Order: sequence, then structure tokens, then C-alpha cells
Amino acid sequence: MSPEVATVEAPLSAQAPKPHTDISDASAIRRVLVRDVLGQAYSAMRHDLRKTVLTMLGMAWGIATVVLLLAYGDGFGRAIQAIWDSYGSTAVGIYPGRTSQQAGGNKAGTQIHFTQEDVEMIRNVVPLVKHVSRALDMSTTVQAGARSFTFTTLGIDPGIQDIWNLSVSSGRFINDEDNYSHAMYAVLGSETKDKLFSGMPAVGEEIRINGVAFQVVGVMNPRMQEADNDDNRVVYIPFHSMDTLQSTHYVGGLWLDSFGLDHTKVVKSIRDSFAAAHSFKSNDERAVFVFDAQKQLEQFGVITIGLKILLAFIGTVTLGIGGIGLMNIMLVSVTQRTREIGVEKALGARKRDILFQFLAEALVITAIGGICGILLSYLVSFSVGSLTLYSALAKYGEAGDIRLIVSVKIILIATTILGFVGVASGMFPAVRAAKLDPIEALRYE
Repeated sequence: MSPEVATVEAPLSAQAPKPHTDISDASAIRRVLVRDVLGQAYSAMRHDLRKTVLTMLGMAWGIATVVLLLAYGDGFGRAIQAIWDSYGSTAVGIYPGRTSQQAGGNKAGTQIHFTQEDVEMIRNVVPLVKHVSRALDMSTTVQAGARSFTFTTLGIDPGIQDIWNLSVSSGRFINDEDNYSHAMYAVLGSETKDKLFSGMPAVGEEIRINGVAFQVVGVMNPRMQEADNDDNRVVYIPFHSMDTLQSTHYVGGLWLDSFGLDHTKVVKSIRDSFAAAHSFKSNDERAVFVFDAQKQLEQFGVITIGLKILLAFIGTVTLGIGGIGLMNIMLVSVTQRTREIGVEKALGARKRDILFQFLAEALVITAIGGICGILLSYLVSFSVGSLTLYSALAKYGEAGDIRLIVSVKIILIATTILGFVGVASGMFPAVRAAKLDPIEALRYE
């Protein structure tokens, strides 16, 4: 029995590694099959090179359109953000008005006045407020030497620099010490400096505002300024020094910003507090005017999202037209190679092999066209630079123009759309080729 056992056991031990051999053979066959299929797809594309190149150009144009439109949408959003940042994107302005409703024994039409007590109330109502600034303005005659012009003079607190995102070109801005000491210092807007001093340095010089002497301690950088605004034709002085020009008992308005609070809750708390302090209804919006920059920015954000969706849809439709061209050339290819498909099926090719062959050909065309289109979009974005938007409406508005920047996110979105269009365009001809009857295909002339 032992010899027989030995003869039985030997073949069993020899067969032990056979499953691993089968797996490696199957993977090798699969690699060869994939290589052959891709080789056939490449040969088929070379057979009708002109149509293939034209189809690739259509796909390249489509994907370049998608990328550039998405880049335009992103650039529009960045431009809107830059515009609001230049004015202070978190600023909240509060100005008194007249009541429009009767409340607490006060008739409608009562004038509301802000005082120093209201400033302290704001600090208590909004505990996470970063900066609060009083604002009081008047039209004044400003004189420097023999030059004299009419400018708006603003009495403000130092916090306005951060609230309005002001930047100093030379010198410095008003500080707390200037305010507490009633210092006779002034900071000039960029155009104010140009008119009063032309190309001469202004810091350290003396100007007279309605006949009162002030020393220039700083000059501001230009701000974005629309035609009807005087943002650069102003003079900033400490609020407490404003009493040399007019009474500061009543505050013209208040400005503030806060640490990331829900701006709608901030505005509501402001209205409720002023309504309680000045005896008017909190829903009387004419009694106190509240400007909320974040609310305005959110509204533009909705417009930006809608624009991005529209541009992405237009780009997808354009790419879809290229996909239709791809589908047509693949259907023609299926018709021209009907006998070839029949021979492949007669030699044992399965439906999925034929499907993969034609789908691979469509995806290769899509991929090459996509790469060319993305490179084209980069070339266009670099060559165009910026597109005019806000600079057409405002001086110094170049930061609010649209810049085409092709980001990684845009490439990923465009590639996803391209892949979907490529698969959708190549699948129908591939399925049609896979379903051909081998006998009928061999008879095809």
C-alpha cells in the first residue's frame, strides 16, 4: 500500500501551487487582452485620422469652454468679495431717522438723535463687538497755502480704520491718544492730498479747516470710488476735535464690526436696543437706518452661485455638442468595421470585449481632447489676464475686476463633466457594436 500512497501523494503535492499559476496566467491574459484592445483602438483611430482629429478638437473646445466659464464664475465671486472687502465687508452702519409709527406716547415723525449713551449701549448689547466708531461729517472749506477747496470733514474714532478697511499711504492714522487729547491732527484722503499739495509731501504740513489750524499726520491710499462718491476727497479728524467746527453733542452715526457673530442677530439686537432707548417700535425701520454689509454680500453671493450654475450648464451643453460629434464618428466606425466585429466574435470575442474595445476608443479620444482643452484654457487664462468689471464703474477699482484663474477644483469639476460626456457618448455605439450578430456581421458588405 505504501508505494501506492506515495504515487498518489506525489501528484497531489505537485498540484498544490497550481491555483496560483492559474491566477497569474489569467492576469497575464487579461493584460495582453487590454493591450490588444487598446492597440486596435489606436489603429482604428489612425485609419480615419482626419475625423479623429476633428472630433478631438471638438472635445478640446468643449472642455476649454467649461474650464474658462467656471474660472469666470469663480473670478466674478472673488471680484465681488474684493469690492466689499475694500469698503469693509463686516461693517454695520447705524444712522438716526424719523419714526413712521406712533409708539409710547410719541407721535410719528419724531426725530431720533444719537448721543454718547448710545455708544455705550452698543458696546453692552453686542458684547463681541470688535470696534465701534462715532461718525460726524460736515462740508468744510480746507485751505493749504494759497489753495482752497471744499471737502467733507469726518470726525471719527480710530476704530473706523479697521471697520472701513482703510490703509495709510504715508504717516499714520488717528489714534486713541489724539482723540482723548482733542489733538488738532488730520488725515487726508488721496485726492484731497493731490489737490492741496499736488506732488509735494503733506505729512507734517498745516491745513486750515473752516479757518481752524490742523496738522497733517497721514495720507490714505486710494479707495475704490464710484463717480458720485467722495471717498477719496475727505479729511479725517479725531471725533473729539470736531467740536472746534460744530457741536458734537449729537452723534451723526455709528459704525461697528464684530467677531463672527450672526449678522442678522446683531442687526435685530441693535434695532431692539435703540427702540427701547428711544421709545419707538422695533419694526419701524425708518426710525433707525441700519446698513449691514454682510447682508449685501450674501445677496451678491446668491447671484454669484446662480451665475456659476448657469455658466457650468452652458459649458456642459457646449461639451455635449462635442460629445454628439464623438458619438457620430463612433457609430460610423461601428458600421465600417462590421465585418471585423463579426470575425472577432467568430474567433471567440465576447460582448464585453467588443464593448470595451469601442468604449476605450471613445475614451482615448475624449482624454486626448480633454488634455488639449485644459492646456488651451491655461493658455487663454494667462494671456487674457483680467477682465474689466468694477474698474469700468469706479476709479481705483482694478481689484474688483475678474481674473481667470484655473484652479485645481475647476479642473476636477471639468474632468468629471468630461468623463461623463465621454462615457455617455461612447457607450451607445459600443453597446450597438457588442450586440451585433456575428453571422449577420460576417455577411455585411
